[in-house]
Amino acid sequence: MNTLPAADALVRRDLSHLWHPCTQMHDHQTVPMVPIARGDGAWLVGTDGRRYLDGISSWWTNLFGHANPRIAAALADQARTLEHVIFAGFTHEPAVALAEELVRVTPPGLDRVFYADNGSAAIEVALKMSFHYWLNQGHGEKTRFIALTGSYHGETLGALSVSDVALYRKTYAPLLLTPILAPSPDAYEAEPGESGAAVAQRRLGELRTLLEQHAHEVCAVIVEPLVQCAGGMRMYHPDYLAGLRALCDEFAVHFIADEIAVGFGRTGTLFACEQAGVSPDFMCLSKGLTGGFLPLSAVLTTTQVYDAFYAEYSAGKAFLHSHSYTGNPLACRVALETLAIFRDEPVLERNRVLSAHLAQRLDALRGHPHVADVRQTGMIAAVELVADKPRRTPFPPGDRRGLRVYLHGLTQGALLRPLGDVIYFMPPYVITTQEIDLLVDTAVDGIERAVAG
Repeated sequence: MNTLPAADALVRRDLSHLWHPCTQMHDHQTVPMVPIARGDGAWLVGTDGRRYLDGISSWWTNLFGHANPRIAAALADQARTLEHVIFAGFTHEPAVALAEELVRVTPPGLDRVFYADNGSAAIEVALKMSFHYWLNQGHGEKTRFIALTGSYHGETLGALSVSDVALYRKTYAPLLLTPILAPSPDAYEAEPGESGAAVAQRRLGELRTLLEQHAHEVCAVIVEPLVQCAGGMRMYHPDYLAGLRALCDEFAVHFIADEIAVGFGRTGTLFACEQAGVSPDFMCLSKGLTGGFLPLSAVLTTTQVYDAFYAEYSAGKAFLHSHSYTGNPLACRVALETLAIFRDEPVLERNRVLSAHLAQRLDALRGHPHVADVRQTGMIAAVELVADKPRRTPFPPGDRRGLRVYLHGLTQGALLRPLGDVIYFMPPYVITTQEIDLLVDTAVDGIERAVAG
């Protein structure tokens, strides 16, 4: 296997003190740490001058390229004016203008905006706000949440409580709430001859059964619309969202849409919920919200929810949740500039061309003897590697076949960081068709090497 050059001084300093996320640090005895000096559009440039095509948008955050000059200029301008101010009892133009713009572009009925500073924090806000709404309404018995099998909503204890990826959840299970799990509408789990839409209807029937049994104790159903990202890029039909909205209305529970990863154009529409024509009770946003520049998240909700907290202080109904950097002016300003790019440029139209090209290039992998599935929703695509295709038997986890693809990608100047043995593509929107070709060619070659022997 090809390797990168020996670690430079920056890497040695890093490994002397830092503890990196989602990483077994022992791996870096053999897996290279890659020191980056700067970004350039869809590319990352190493301290040694090597260039890496960012096929995963740096954990799904970057939309319009690294060091985007338009967003960078807005950030610099704001930094000369106001960097931060307490957001309790104070306000400022970037936060107000961003809230107005988010209300304008999100599905109808989401008229109130609560800021936090990362995706997990947004989920915490939505969970607490949903529970507190029902408590304020005299329904303190509602204390549970329904989540989908295979779901992932973040790493803080509340967010992890409504997640179902054992890799992240198992260790901390004694500390967590116990969710009610509804079977995912994942189209990969279709019976022979069953369509994605039919899977959605079958799973809605199972969700109905759960609600009939548990609605009295349930605050909300939380889902990642259309794509369960960290759970392996599992994808499902929009009909499930439409049916979910109807069931939540029927059984008087909230619908929380976690659009942290899928929002801002990733699925082909600005928000995934649009493809079902539904409005959730809570929409959680982060990642692409700032174009990948700064941490920021937002929870949008309805006037009905807001009104349940609006009372004299003595009533004890206030939502007393806070973050020190709530409504940070720098982050709000770059988020405004990110949304302005969507407004000023034909982003979604360009993405349709790029996603069609990606689909065309990946189509050849459908016949590969170790590829069980090639799936795509907008600018998100995934290739599922298996040991036995007819039986869909996975490779033993200890084989770490996906890691082999990652390592090969680095030697070829491509950042492809699989989820287990799922090789996925979620590039910045500034990528070109030629750069997509580079990503796919590198992935195909990496897959051949990974499944050999």
